[in-house]
Amino acid sequence: MPHLAQDLSLSQKIKNVKASGIRIFDNKVSTIPGIIKLTLGEPDFNTPEHVKEAAIKSIRDNDSHYAPQKGKIELRQAISKFLKKEVGVKYNPEEEIVVTIGATEAINAAIFALTNPGDKILIPTPVFSLYWPVAYLADASYKLVDTSDEDFKLSAKKLEKELIKDPSIKAVVLNYPTNPTGVEYSKDEIQKLAKVIKNHHLYMITDEIYSSLTYGVEHYSIAQEIPERTLYISGFSKSHAMTGYRLGYIAGPKEIMEQIGKVHGLMVTTANDSAQAAAIEALVNGQNDPKEFCKTYQRRRDFVIKELNRLGIKTVDPQGAFYIFAKIPSSYGQDDMQFALDLAFKAKVGVTPGSAFGPGGEGYIRLSYASSDEDLQESMRRISDFFKEENENNE
Repeated sequence: MPHLAQDLSLSQKIKNVKASGIRIFDNKVSTIPGIIKLTLGEPDFNTPEHVKEAAIKSIRDNDSHYAPQKGKIELRQAISKFLKKEVGVKYNPEEEIVVTIGATEAINAAIFALTNPGDKILIPTPVFSLYWPVAYLADASYKLVDTSDEDFKLSAKKLEKELIKDPSIKAVVLNYPTNPTGVEYSKDEIQKLAKVIKNHHLYMITDEIYSSLTYGVEHYSIAQEIPERTLYISGFSKSHAMTGYRLGYIAGPKEIMEQIGKVHGLMVTTANDSAQAAAIEALVNGQNDPKEFCKTYQRRRDFVIKELNRLGIKTVDPQGAFYIFAKIPSSYGQDDMQFALDLAFKAKVGVTPGSAFGPGGEGYIRLSYASSDEDLQESMRRISDFFKEENENNE
């Protein structure tokens, strides 16, 4: 087993990047015998059969050569058609869409392509903890803006205030429905944000990977308001339970997409053929699949919120995605890590500490309800028993 030669050094930049707090905590509790994990954002559904069959057919047809670097033209055409219908923006499949290895690569390619060293990106938090490490690796700087005092949404007023204080900001990241809170922005809120972004001559990087999973509200993309400034990111992991296929996409104006295409090619060359074949099927014949998932998710969401509220746990109102952001008991102060550890080791329920999602997440936990009904029911029973035991011990 080789050990690195002592006269070799490591990248200080990479050493300075902290690993995902979500994954660190998940790894810490995964070995607990009998634990039920509500930690990771992964659908418990299987990929729809017709989508799997498309991937299998691709393999049987020897579809195993390099795909075009930006992705199969059939897939880019399907994405273009989908975005015209769902987002209301027409993207040229030849020049304005790139198929990526998940939304994660799309985020990397976008930030690397549009920033120069020192450029600053504004990131509303709490949010999925990917954007700021990527900015750091791209030699950009970033500003994390706590939105917990405004119902976990970035208001146009707060954005305006931040931009006046710091005119060096070049781009704003928006993820909605938001991971970890599940909050959704209204059309009016999006239009007001778009106006501020346009007035300040900014880029918008919008990660709308959960846009097909909303409950009682209609998703409205900011790309519809400012397409000339927007890099639109999405994928198939959440909408069609295809996390393992690792397929996403990014769309935007031709000029910046040329740059993104370069970064994408240097990072991964191209996405694999069978995954793209599955994605084509998902878009062409599987547009009702997310609607079926939504029915189940909404029922699970309502059940978990009711049970948590019954125990006196306050929850953020989630109108999308499949997460519940819950306030921890006052006896723990803001120590969400300790509360999550106690739930894991004493109740054998795994949740994610809110502090893993940046400023504003402290004092909260994230629960994923993309889990089976049986696991959710048992988790709520265990949490209820945990609270009873804690109360008895404190009497």
